Amino acid sequence: MAPAMVVGKLTAAESMASAASLIPDLRPADPSDIPAGFKAGYRATMPMTDMPQYLAYLTTRLALAGCEIETHRVRSLAEAADAAPIVVNCAGLGAAALAGDDTMRPLFGQHVILANPGLEQLFVEINNGPEWTCYFPHPQRVVCGGISIPGRWDTTADPDITDRILRRCRRIEPRLRESEVIETITGLRPDRPSVRVAAEPLGRARCIHNYGHSGNGVTLSWGCARDVVRLAGAD
Repeated sequence: MAPAMVVGKLTAAESMASAASLIPDLRPADPSDIPAGFKAGYRATMPMTDMPQYLAYLTTRLALAGCEIETHRVRSLAEAADAAPIVVNCAGLGAAALAGDDTMRPLFGQHVILANPGLEQLFVEINNGPEWTCYFPHPQRVVCGGISIPGRWDTTADPDITDRILRRCRRIEPRLRESEVIETITGLRPDRPSVRVAAEPLGRARCIHNYGHSGNGVTLSWGCARDVVRLAGAD
């Protein structure tokens, strides 16, 4: 769990209406703590995931449950169905080809990783645009963002985006101004109009689709996993 500052250029009601019932200690920030240019700000304590450690943890849990991880290219869902009676399609953007889903599209994202100068509070801006200010401190690094470009497949880091991210984050948190840039990372979020969690027959097997989470994969992961388990056990 980490202390958080959440701000928005929208009004207070618009920026946090959907989250108010989900975050127990969400409370208005002191007006003096809200950076210039924002209409509203909130403080809260929220879970924050260190993805490398979290993925290692999940891999360990999978192994302890008796599962094996086998990595190789799958040309079709039918090929997977030949190997198992239950196939869970978590192919992300690969679902466009595997499931014939033409609603899938990439959302390009880029983060700049800085050495942590001692930050403990995360900061997130909520707006309706393609760029926003956010930083997530970890013990040795700070992950700074953010941006979302629909339809872009090229994962080459853009120096102009890096500069904009750094300017925004360093304006909000001056301690980041002298922090060393460790690396710039990019990725493609698997976006579609809505998350697809659904079962369908696949020959003699049952296929359960679980993809299209866009930038909310971690947030939705446990709930979607429970739905997958329920669908896998359906008669």
